[in-house]
Amino acid sequence: MPFAEVNNTKLYYEIHGEGEKVLFFSHGLLWSTKLFHKQISHFKNDYRCVLYDHRGQGKSEVSASGYDMDNLTADAVALIKKLELPPVHFIGLSMGGFVGMRMAARHAELLRSLTLMETSAEEEVFKGKYRLLTTIVKWFGVKVVTNKVMPIMFGEKFLKDPKRKAEKKEWALEMQKNKKSIVKAVKGVIDRQAVLGELEKITMPTLIIVGDQDKATPPPKAKKIHQNIKNSNLYIINGAGHSSSIEAPEQVNKLLSDFLESGAEN
Repeated sequence: MPFAEVNNTKLYYEIHGEGEKVLFFSHGLLWSTKLFHKQISHFKNDYRCVLYDHRGQGKSEVSASGYDMDNLTADAVALIKKLELPPVHFIGLSMGGFVGMRMAARHAELLRSLTLMETSAEEEVFKGKYRLLTTIVKWFGVKVVTNKVMPIMFGEKFLKDPKRKAEKKEWALEMQKNKKSIVKAVKGVIDRQAVLGELEKITMPTLIIVGDQDKATPPPKAKKIHQNIKNSNLYIINGAGHSSSIEAPEQVNKLLSDFLESGAEN
């Protein structure tokens, strides 16, 4: 398996496809590169798709520290440089969006465009609720909170669709692969600082996507990002929750394709 040593931590990464145009995917909390598997199958014939696991998640090393958003941003910056990638089309969901906004504001030379999915530029508003869940995970593991977390991660349409019952089970089991050490990454999300004041520095083409059933970072969060990034477009996907890459892959892929073809490539 490919690993890159960045900032004294081994990060797992994957590269699918070839070519000069690079899509760089950054996943959300509790997940891994698998979060974007439906995007990779769609784009790998036309783009070089690069994915990685954040430290402490997926197959990446569980480091002793370094889970704050500034450090995770430094990880992504170092990985892009380590892999000697040209300026990338950055695609971040939730936590990946936290990283993407910081990169776009502070390291614009590394990005050609920015796509933000189900994310927020503000501080966490559900700190108390998430700290309680974190304490439970610390003592008893992820499995005991799965039923509480799934409605945060997915919209009602996905969760209640009988045709997607097997898919729902698949992702519940995927979540349960997280070990108790995941609380380090969760704390980084809970304690993150707002970056609203930095968004005016972002001038590259920006696509913002949010599901109208997203409970973790609801549409008003996306609208505030849109209001503060001048060169941005906002799309709300009906019936999707906090994981539209999984819940509504066709709509996400179409939005990404149109975005890349209509301006982000220039």
